Formats: sequence, C-alpha cells, structure tokens
Amino acid sequence: MSSPVCPSSPAAPAQGLAPSDAQRWAAVIALALAAFIFNTTEFAPVGLLSDIGHSFGMPVETTGLMLTIYAWLVALTSLPLMLATRRLDRRKLLLGVFVLFCASHVVSALASSYPMLLASRAGIALSHAVFWSITAALAVRIAPDGRQAQALGLLATGTSLAMVLGIPLGRVVGEALGWRITFAGIGAVALLVMVALARLLPPLPSVNTGSLASLPVLARRPALVLLYLLLIATVSGQFVIYTYIEPFVQRIGGHSNQVTTAVLLLFGGAGIIGSVLFSRLAPRHPRGFLVVGIAGMATALFALALVVGHAWLLYLVATLWGIAMIMFALDLQSKVLHLASDATDVAMSLFSSLFNIGIGAGALLGSVVASHYGLQHIPLAGGSLALLGLVLAAVMVGRYRQAMPAAQR
Repeated sequence: MSSPVCPSSPAAPAQGLAPSDAQRWAAVIALALAAFIFNTTEFAPVGLLSDIGHSFGMPVETTGLMLTIYAWLVALTSLPLMLATRRLDRRKLLLGVFVLFCASHVVSALASSYPMLLASRAGIALSHAVFWSITAALAVRIAPDGRQAQALGLLATGTSLAMVLGIPLGRVVGEALGWRITFAGIGAVALLVMVALARLLPPLPSVNTGSLASLPVLARRPALVLLYLLLIATVSGQFVIYTYIEPFVQRIGGHSNQVTTAVLLLFGGAGIIGSVLFSRLAPRHPRGFLVVGIAGMATALFALALVVGHAWLLYLVATLWGIAMIMFALDLQSKVLHLASDATDVAMSLFSSLFNIGIGAGALLGSVVASHYGLQHIPLAGGSLALLGLVLAAVMVGRYRQAMPAAQR
C-alpha cells in the first residue's frame, strides 16, 4: 500500500528554525490526542442512549437519531467549511475549531431539553467537520521525513483509544454521575489538549488543500470513486448495529451493564491491534489488506446475531469486529490520500463527509429495523451492507491494482 503522498516538508516554526524530530513527534502525538477527544465525543452517546432518553422521556430508538443528525450535519458541512477555510493557517484554524468544540460541550452539559442538546451537538458537529478534513493531512505533513505511515498509525491509535478508553469511561462516568458530567468532562479534557496544541504546533500555512475545481478532477478517478462508494456501504453496515449495541446486548442478549461495558472495551482495545497490523502488514499486502478487513467486519456483524446470548462468544466476536474495523478505516484513509495527493484536504473532506453519511444512514436504518422488526434483526442488516462493501472492494482490487502500489516505509 502506498504511504500518503502529502506535503511532507517541514513546517517552519515561528522562530524560523527547523523543528527537531522530537518536536515533530510531540506535535503528531498532540494531534492523536485531539483525535481521541473528537472520536470520544462523537460516539459517547452510544453508551448513554438509555440515560439520555430517560432524562427527556424518550425511547432509545428515537434518542439514537441524535447520532444520525450529528453525522449528517458533518457530512453536509465538511466540504463547504473546508473550502471556506482553505486559505487559513492550519494552526489557527485548528485552535479555532477547539474553541467552538469546548463551548459546545458546556451547552451539552447544561442542556435542559432534547432540542437544546441537539443544538449543542450541532456546534460539536461543525467543529468535527473541519477537524477531520484537515487532521490526517496535517499529521503526515508535520511527521519526520519518511515516517508518514507511522504518523497515520498514531492518529489511528488515538481513534482506537477513544473506543477502548473514551467511550467506556464516558459510560462509566455517566452511570455514576450522570451523562451531563460525561460531556462536561470531555470539554475540560479538550481544553487541555487545545493548550498543548497551541504550544506544540508551528505556523502551518495552507498548502495543497485543493479547491472547488478539484471536485470534477477527483470524480474522474474511478478507483477513488469506488473507494468512496465502499466507504459508505461498509460504514453504514457498521453503524446499523454499533449505534444500538447497548440495547442489543442487554435486551436481546439478556446481559448486564457490565457485559455491555466489556463489549465496548474489547471492541475499542482490539482497534489498537488493528492499527499495529496496518503498520506492519498493509505495506506488504497493499491489495489484500483492505479486503481482509472488510471481510472480518462482515463476518463479525453476521455472527453477533448468533452469539449475543453467550457472553464469552460475544467478547470474541467484538474483538474480531474491532480489529477489522480499524484495519478497514485506516487502510481506506491511506488509499484516499494516495489517490488524491494533489488535493488532500478536499479528498479528506469528502472522506469525512461520506464516512458520516454512512454513520447517519446506519443509525437511521438501525432505528427503522429495530422499531419495525425488532433489535434482533439489526446484525443481518448491518452484515448485508458490509458484504456489499466487500464486493466493491474485490472489484476495486481486481480492476485498479496499479492504484495501490506498496507503501514506502
């Protein structure tokens, strides 16, 4: 697999001195911490749906639509906001994003009604839209020369840790102190990360972001278009069930809160394994790695229907699911950056938009299936969509092999 071909020249610090490798790695780690925060807050409601619904007297199937609204707002605004801010210094833009992010979490913690909570989540979604449009390219850009794949791996580790630590911890805090404290805590940690980024990041003038004119150019790249299509299908399948994993495990499996928390921990922790596998195996198997990742996801999603009543089998499937999900997401992101190296921010803005279309579509479909047919059927719906993604991946690997050369180390 190709490493992302992004601007990798050193970003000059304010004093005009070239940053050391240690300074560059510190900045990459800070971005990984930011990724941890943003992914934690996006999916925190997954472990808190029942409590949030109880607070406002709403059924969990309806409360879960807050993930759809969040995701589709990100999808609708990612590209317009990226284009509107494409000439801004990336450091200043990132810090501005964090200001909006922190302020919105204050409103979430104080929300006295469901519409007020949705309004605060809208502010978080707007900050999310910009953050994920620029962060992958920034991590690659500020990484030490020749270490771009490792920088992406660290970013993925931040994402994985959000699931292994952030989401389960948010659930534990929410159960003990209330879901409002979970959102307040996320905002407080985000403030600390913002201070760290302000100190570590040098000025980062906007380069190679692309423009509106980049869209028809990217649309004429069939391998890239196919990647985007399989992204929507596979992510939709993922979130048909992940959005409702709490009621699925408890109502259909008959398990306790502790089992639900363990499933979330294993899913997220296994993502770290998936990140390591990406760093070590994807460069050697640039074509098969993506197929294996999606195949693992489809298998896990179908299997959940069979094992939900057996805790230890459920833990095993959740582990496979987490490994495969990160393998898929990280490999796909890297391929998008490679295929659109001349317009990285536009390509990643589209990636973020389509990823969130998949999240929203999955949450909506899961709500429809659960409401009309029962929660026990959501693994079949999710697995079928992942299987469609697998077919598209096989087509892409067969037809566009030259678009996926081996990665440079």
